[in-house]
Amino acid sequence: MRNTIILIPARMASTRLPGKPLADINGLPMIVQVLHRAEAAGIGEAVVATDSEAVQAAVEKAGGRAVMTGGHHQSGSDRIFEALEALDPEHRIDFVVNVQGDLPTIDPADIRAALGPLADPAVDIATLAAVITDPAERTNPNVVKVSGAIVTSGRFHATTFTRADAAGPGPHYHHIGLYAYRRAALARFVALPPSANEQRERLEQLRALDAGMRIDAAIVRGVPLGVDTPEELAKARKMLLG
Repeated sequence: MRNTIILIPARMASTRLPGKPLADINGLPMIVQVLHRAEAAGIGEAVVATDSEAVQAAVEKAGGRAVMTGGHHQSGSDRIFEALEALDPEHRIDFVVNVQGDLPTIDPADIRAALGPLADPAVDIATLAAVITDPAERTNPNVVKVSGAIVTSGRFHATTFTRADAAGPGPHYHHIGLYAYRRAALARFVALPPSANEQRERLEQLRALDAGMRIDAAIVRGVPLGVDTPEELAKARKMLLG
């Protein structure tokens, strides 16, 4: 789609992996690894949105672009909205893809896939899902499950996001926290107060569903590794050596 930007929120305040965006992965900071994959998606400019001058300097040293944002933001969506308004005050950009800064193994093709559902004008926000193949994930509260009504073979209208155990015959889907927004939908979303369901489940996307916004999920083959711990960082280094 034309007039698309990829924004990658990055903050240094990680309790389990201090300084996470700058963690070295095979000679590059993690945030730069993510930026390179976002650039490889080929759907628009990729920019890091951060509250850290050190992150900004690392990105610019690698030839990328970063924009400074406030340190008060409670979520990545709030941070990317501030960045969007700063980067594009003329409102020329129509679509915004939010790629988490701790997904160094994300497939560029999956970033592109997130835009697909927005070809349907009824969809406000698009995201990604993959079939759960590991039975242990069905009962893992750290794995967010998404379900809904199939629209096409590769896409469904998401109606539920939950940390609860997956029940029923399936297939069950692992939600991948990468989002593509219509610009107007992002502006509406960040202006909404947190909903009761969002606070109970600790899932920001429920705020959108509770407000009547439509989220569709594109189905992709696998789940990228999210890096939150030293063990996951070591795993990412091994995966990206190949």
